[in-house]
Amino acid sequence: MSRDGMEKRSSGPLWQWSATQMAHGVKTRQVSAREVAESCIARIEEVNPKINALVEFSPREAREMADNADKAVAAGGPLGILHGVPVSIKINTDQIGHPTSDGVVAWKENTAAQDSPHAAALRRAGAVFLGRSNSPAISYRWFTDNELHGQSLNPWDPTRTPGGSSGGAAAAVATGMMPIGQGNDIAGSIRYPAYGCGIVGIRPTVGRVSGTYGAPDGSGPLCQQMILVQGPMARNIPDLRIALAAMSEFDPRDPVFAPAPLEGPPLKRPIKVGLVRDAGIHKPVAAVDSALDDAARWLGEAGYIVEEVSLPLFNEAMRLWWFLCMEEFRTIYPLVKEIGGVMVNKAAANYYKVAEAWWGPAPTLTDYITGYGRRAALIRQLQTFMEDYPILLLPTSAEMIHEHDKDIVNVESCRKVMSSNWSMNAIPILGHPALSVPTGNVGGLPVGVQLVGRRFREDTIFDAAEIIEARFSNGTPINPRSSVGVPA
Repeated sequence: MSRDGMEKRSSGPLWQWSATQMAHGVKTRQVSAREVAESCIARIEEVNPKINALVEFSPREAREMADNADKAVAAGGPLGILHGVPVSIKINTDQIGHPTSDGVVAWKENTAAQDSPHAAALRRAGAVFLGRSNSPAISYRWFTDNELHGQSLNPWDPTRTPGGSSGGAAAAVATGMMPIGQGNDIAGSIRYPAYGCGIVGIRPTVGRVSGTYGAPDGSGPLCQQMILVQGPMARNIPDLRIALAAMSEFDPRDPVFAPAPLEGPPLKRPIKVGLVRDAGIHKPVAAVDSALDDAARWLGEAGYIVEEVSLPLFNEAMRLWWFLCMEEFRTIYPLVKEIGGVMVNKAAANYYKVAEAWWGPAPTLTDYITGYGRRAALIRQLQTFMEDYPILLLPTSAEMIHEHDKDIVNVESCRKVMSSNWSMNAIPILGHPALSVPTGNVGGLPVGVQLVGRRFREDTIFDAAEIIEARFSNGTPINPRSSVGVPA
């Protein structure tokens, strides 16, 4: 980008700048990291009380990190890709000197002695930590609310959830508190909040970003090791690219990290995209159907060949997630019942009740072993299919972002939430990368689509997402609204 282009795009207060602009501005001394941090601090003080996205705010620490970033610029040494860029860290991620509460009252003093691998990678990249973002207790719901920190609100409509479990991070990014939020995704915890808050978020391939799992010694359940990923959320695709690059570093604490390149060979052209509207689980509402049509048209106009396809394997993959992950969850369920709080326990009880229809009330060890065997078969099927269709286009959710706590109203309400978010579970069980990107606003709420790529080919879905992004801008960052369409 030319200097004139940078100056033109960098108008407005610093908190409105993209992460790419901030990093460039700090590196070239157009602005200081301290100035960027002060602008974001002021923005947090203005808007966070309205939506409770950040439950821990660290202006003193941020100023110290920003000052150190400016000293590094003055020294003339090498600078990280996010040098001087403010980010948020989720409350289920270790950040040295801060409690890893995960929204649980009993863990409110659980102070971390070191950074988690992904937080350490962001620190090495030069990021400035501004605060810690809210999540549901145990990070095990699509609704961000817990007994320790309270409820986070969607800045587009306070009656709607910002999503979960990385809902606080998504709401903070959408309102301009910082340009990048760290999250994690085992069942949509990055993609669903990004969808609900009108920003972009990527679930990387399993093994792309180093993380930690379960107990302090890393002995987490198998589903966490094979399905859980760490990743970023941002307001645009270029920022998402650099944030993922910053996080994609080896750490010896991660047993599944894979040193795969961030860019792969060019795909065979014309690139075929498989459009999956439904996997026989939950038909998309009209707004989501239109979003898929828009994205398909825009990709087609850019030279992609978009064809509707049927992939019933997603149906089985979704149900398989609710078996394998929830059966492993049983090993900690007694602890969750004791300390997790009312909401997560209601949600878990509803999850098990819905899953009974698929797996019965007491699956056996043989069922569990067979389930992991089926997982391998489904991955094989999908990878074979994606030899011809290297990108898939599908709903992020079949419904608009849900109203608060729809998963704990009753079992039937939870069943609808689970079915509408079928892709949130199906993709993680298969291990492929997926990206949520907005396509428009309907009734004052964001709507968007999801792109899925081959394993370790995040670059291909970034390219496709940039085409969609170029055709629509929903105006983030936004000011929180007191009701739909009314700024607070």
